[in-house]
Amino acid sequence: MLRRYRFHAAVLLLVLVLASAVLIVLPGPAPAPSPPTGVPRVLVAMGDSTISGEAAGDYEPGTDGTDGDWCHRSRAASIHHTGLRSIDETINLACSGAPSAQVGLGEAVQYTEGSQAARLGALARQKRVVAILVAVGANDDPAFSHVLDSCLQAWLDQAKRACSESVGSQWQERVDKMVPKVVAALSDIRSAMSGAGYQNTDYHLVLQSYAAPLSPDVRPGLRNLNGCPFREADLRWVRAEAVPRITEGIQQAARTTGARLLDVSRSGVGREACSHDDPAQEWFSRLSVRWNDLGSDDRASHALQESFHPNAAGHLQLGRCFGEFLVTDARAAACLPGADGDLHAATTIGP
Repeated sequence: MLRRYRFHAAVLLLVLVLASAVLIVLPGPAPAPSPPTGVPRVLVAMGDSTISGEAAGDYEPGTDGTDGDWCHRSRAASIHHTGLRSIDETINLACSGAPSAQVGLGEAVQYTEGSQAARLGALARQKRVVAILVAVGANDDPAFSHVLDSCLQAWLDQAKRACSESVGSQWQERVDKMVPKVVAALSDIRSAMSGAGYQNTDYHLVLQSYAAPLSPDVRPGLRNLNGCPFREADLRWVRAEAVPRITEGIQQAARTTGARLLDVSRSGVGREACSHDDPAQEWFSRLSVRWNDLGSDDRASHALQESFHPNAAGHLQLGRCFGEFLVTDARAAACLPGADGDLHAATTIGP
């Protein structure tokens, strides 16, 4: 009996030893990926024309019509004016006219350029992305630039219905359809960053809303083809309904994805296109025609592309506001004029 007990004890001991050995030799879980270190710290802009720098001029080589690329990424775009000394580089991936699908992952192409999120993922593996500024949604169901064009057409042909009447009744439905597309684009941005080794807490994702480029306060002498040819009723609708409702949709998308929100909807009040006799006092472009482009079949259809966007002065102001917001802990802020006349990040957003 004693011999049998010793035998069983020896077998048990051998099993425990072998189990220990297996536990020792089995590899542990792979270390979690992490952002790159010892590389430049960068800010990245993504989205459409309000971020790319349309109308700010000084476009990056290759983005002013070369081989069909009309993304109009400007060296004067807001992402380049944050004033943050802790940042080594600012990079603009935005493209004029971009819909949410092209900002996100997938096969969508805008002016010959593919997914912005895919480019972000590759960039994030090479450089330390600190923050991402995104403006997207207006080119989805709202089709805001086309709506402004229809408002202009209504001014040219007074027999037509005001665009506020023809589009106004559909506007909320359009915004509602936009929201899930913006959410999908932001989720794709999160996925691209995760694939590059980033946790959500490793960077700031900021969603920017849209500003009204025009107001009912257009100078009477500028309500024409030399400035801002729009009916007053349509201008009131843009400021009072169109922009506020699209802002609410952008706010909803930010809440859903956990992005921070930069509300610029009131940033241009008093500085809209045609609000002054001197255009140098304005932060948005008037009706703009690139006359030289009208002589080229390849460029003529883009000759008005710069109209009614933040200009270089506007981007300077928006960039400063974004920089101020980024260094706070606030989840949301509005770009509003301060006592000095410049835009500043107000972290208490009013109604």
